[in-house]
Amino acid sequence: MKALKMILLGIVALIALVLVIALFVKKDFAVERSVTINKPNQEVFDYVKLLKNQKSWSSFSQTDPKMKEWYKGKDGTVGTIYGWESKVMGDGEQVITKIAEGERVDIDMHFKGMMASTAPAYLATKMLSDSTTQVTWAISGKMSYPMNFMGLFMSMDDMIGTEYEKSLAQLKDVLEK
Repeated sequence: MKALKMILLGIVALIALVLVIALFVKKDFAVERSVTINKPNQEVFDYVKLLKNQKSWSSFSQTDPKMKEWYKGKDGTVGTIYGWESKVMGDGEQVITKIAEGERVDIDMHFKGMMASTAPAYLATKMLSDSTTQVTWAISGKMSYPMNFMGLFMSMDDMIGTEYEKSLAQLKDVLEK
């Protein structure tokens, strides 16, 4: 009986330690990656502003072939929603919130389930020359307490950034064909 009390006390102390440490671990994250594409800016922008086109270049859309997807609204316009349900990727939605024509598409990412959160993201294009465009994909957000404790062991920049790099390389391949 005494051993059981010691084990339970140890577990409670460990949980308390994690909760205290999490108070001091940063909650904010920001990830940004870019690629240069050998196509005119307007052509690139017209492609990336369409949420349905993400199927051809976003690694997130390609991870689960059984993912259920749906769209609402006129693609490429403010208010368009792309939603998904996946046992692999979880459930969520992207909502276009703002468009600066030829420059940037702002999107709110809504993640559902146990890790429910909302994170602003954007895709921006920048003309480098008449035939070269830089595409930047970025997201920022907060990890809620005490889940932010995981930030000590995993980097959101590495996890998401790796997928952004892979996706932007695929975007480059698709558009330069």
